[in-house]
Amino acid sequence: MTVRLDFTSEVFFRDPPRAIATLRMSGPVVATRFPIVGDVWITTTHDATAQVLKDGATFTLRKEDGDVAGLRWWMPRYVRTIANNMLTMDEPDHTRLRSIVDEAFRRRAIVAMEPRIRAIADTLADELFAAGSPADLVQRYARILPLAVVSELLGLPPADRPKFIAWANEMSSLTNVVSFFRLLFAFRKMRAYLERQLQVARVQGGEGLIAELVQVEREGGQITPGEMVSMVFLLLAAGSETTTHLISGSVHELLRNPGLRDWLEQDWSRVGLAVEEFLRFVSPVQFSKPRYVRRDVEVEGVRLKKGDRVMVMLAAANMDPAVHDRPERLDLERKPNRHISFGTGIHFCLGHQLARIEAACALEALFVRWPKLGLAVDPAEVHWRRRPGLRAIAKLPVTTESRGTPGRAGASLERSLTAAS
Repeated sequence: MTVRLDFTSEVFFRDPPRAIATLRMSGPVVATRFPIVGDVWITTTHDATAQVLKDGATFTLRKEDGDVAGLRWWMPRYVRTIANNMLTMDEPDHTRLRSIVDEAFRRRAIVAMEPRIRAIADTLADELFAAGSPADLVQRYARILPLAVVSELLGLPPADRPKFIAWANEMSSLTNVVSFFRLLFAFRKMRAYLERQLQVARVQGGEGLIAELVQVEREGGQITPGEMVSMVFLLLAAGSETTTHLISGSVHELLRNPGLRDWLEQDWSRVGLAVEEFLRFVSPVQFSKPRYVRRDVEVEGVRLKKGDRVMVMLAAANMDPAVHDRPERLDLERKPNRHISFGTGIHFCLGHQLARIEAACALEALFVRWPKLGLAVDPAEVHWRRRPGLRAIAKLPVTTESRGTPGRAGASLERSLTAAS
């Protein structure tokens, strides 16, 4: 029996634990219809989710003919080019591409970036109310910080960041097939821009991951020009969009829970522990990409047939009472925290360390700079984008009565984007 649930509704995003608990009553794996993707099985437990993610031979991201399991026949060729990245590849191609950029994301490299990330966060926090109060924390802070960090990592010009923000906003508007077609123009512009940046690096060299990819290409490394474009697209888009909503979702929860906020502000060395719980509770990435079932298989007692498609519901795994005590409760002191927000198996998130550090720096910089930060609207007026698979607050209006010096009047958003660059 197909379970009907609107995964883009305000009711679902406002209170995921309630909807997920109801969904889980139908079984550990349930058949449903997902926006854009179509008919698909979804997992509702931690164990079912882990089984699918870890068994890359049975649950593959590519069909037997090589097509990506989540792409539809009507999608344009350039969308398929962009989708031809690590997240949609099985072995051995996944390891071939991941090994090229893996060094840049190793813990020591990311930890070395922390002072720079904190400096960017401090600047953005200082500029938050420069255009007046209230300010939309999503657009003026949570979106800019990860975009600034990943664009520096890639070696993209700081002056181009307003373009990235515009593209990110367009991608966040994806809700259904109609909005997908509107998004195609943004995809085309992004692909053309990234192709130009790669060509500039081929001619002029430079710093950052784009220049390193060009060097790999020059040395005969196993990466095609199309794969280079999709790699940079993946790092720019996935490397910023999910962290944007982790930051805004975490701030939203702290503003709604003064006791938790006080606990955190008493000792900022606790922020790492808090971020782990925000990753579990906010779960900005709700679902994985679709996978193709290569053989008849049983998942937690549910029989899936060869040819079926399955998506793991990371948010449901993070709310599984068999793994997490009182999962519906936000507990910043939760230990151990067995969230699966970064996935598991070969596709464990490449940027997990970067996301953790960005979120920690963002929260500390924001609340240290604006210790009286508060919501500028009633909590009922906070809404989520109707984008399937991503829990994304649309706008988060905040206001403050700072105990420090107010942000410098007259500073523009463009200055915020390039300050500290």
